[in-house]
Amino acid sequence: MEQTAEKKKIFEELPVPEAVRLMAVPMIISQVIVLIYNMADTFYVGRTNNPYMVAGISMILPIFNLSLSIAGLTGVGGGTLISRLLGKDCEEEAERVSVFSVYLAIIIAALFSLSMACFMNPLLRMLGAGENTIGYARQYTFCVIVIGGIPTVMSNVLSNLLRSVGYSKNASFGIAMGGILNIVLDPLMMFLILPRGMEALGVGIATCISNCTACGYFLRVLHQTRGKHVISLDLKKGMPSKDSIKSIFWVGVPSSIATFLFDLDYVILDRLMVAYGDIALAAIGIVLKAERLPLNVGIGICQGIVPLTAYNFSSRDYKRMNSIIRYARQLGLVIGIVSICLYELGAVALMRFFISDAETVRLGVDFIRVRILATPWMFLCFSTVHIFNAFGEGKKALFLGVTRWAVVNIPMLFVMNALFGIYGLVWSQLVSDVIVTAISFYVYNRYRRTAQLY
Repeated sequence: MEQTAEKKKIFEELPVPEAVRLMAVPMIISQVIVLIYNMADTFYVGRTNNPYMVAGISMILPIFNLSLSIAGLTGVGGGTLISRLLGKDCEEEAERVSVFSVYLAIIIAALFSLSMACFMNPLLRMLGAGENTIGYARQYTFCVIVIGGIPTVMSNVLSNLLRSVGYSKNASFGIAMGGILNIVLDPLMMFLILPRGMEALGVGIATCISNCTACGYFLRVLHQTRGKHVISLDLKKGMPSKDSIKSIFWVGVPSSIATFLFDLDYVILDRLMVAYGDIALAAIGIVLKAERLPLNVGIGICQGIVPLTAYNFSSRDYKRMNSIIRYARQLGLVIGIVSICLYELGAVALMRFFISDAETVRLGVDFIRVRILATPWMFLCFSTVHIFNAFGEGKKALFLGVTRWAVVNIPMLFVMNALFGIYGLVWSQLVSDVIVTAISFYVYNRYRRTAQLY
């Protein structure tokens, strides 16, 4: 495989900053574009100046992210294993792992979409949908989750698998292309094609079309690059070994559980915020999307270094592996600190960009100026989990994920809400992440000493 040999240079020979740049920058760009298109939905809906429609669209974020957790199960689990197998020169097994990962994702995504179609109303009510918001939420959910669920999951799985073999640019381009298309289609569907009052349906249709297009792009890339890498859709390759299947689940399941708990944290935050009115719910909905810009950049860095870390861990080049981890963390912290400065200064303009309702803007400004302070700590937490995924240490990744959300973040929401009300909910993220960062570093440093990763 000529192209695979060429890609090995990125994993083994290039200077660490250059290797991280080649793998991470495309992922950062795609993450930012994905965020922009997610915020574009909120932006265009905000042009209606209808906070109920904004709230209805925003409350679907946890369900959308839950569909991405399905992609994490096979995309992260399978992708990190493929990188480790390539580090051991086990290319045939890596091919079988890729086939298994893709078709497992299709089956689970289909079941998820069917479940949403059958139980949409009670699920939306559970998320806090009221009489003013449920209609908009239903329109958006039907398009994005019920109809577009499989293409959304497949796009993310194939992106992860391609990145695992060094095709970071292709992996990023497909996701970015879908995001840009969504930004273009949103106003067309909302304001030109569909009648007034159907804007939520319009952004849902635009998102569905975009995800389907991205999925089609990845399938085309796989067809055009056959024989140049180990990613395959050919069922004739056979099943991977039992150890490989276990490894996929050991990393994939913790990744999915962590994503689910992340979403559950958002759901509970929304539910507690409902007590303070639909305007507060609309404000936090905008903030939860707007605050993700620096976090998504950090996630792009983490995603970019996972294949590099996994490959060098498997090949036992610990010196290079540690240099990659150290460089990525330093880069993420710089981005987090710069983001705090920018958001503190531009909070008012940012909120007014999305909606002009004065009360929504006032609350949103207060919320985002507090929540952005957690960004550097959140990056450190996420990076440690990604590193353990790269090592194939699913148990430790699961421990940190459960500790972060189920043990610290979610209980902290209730405690801070009881003590300080609406602003307690907003401050809870920073308090929780400082605690979890300390736990994460203790677990990582202890593992590093025990495994002698020097």
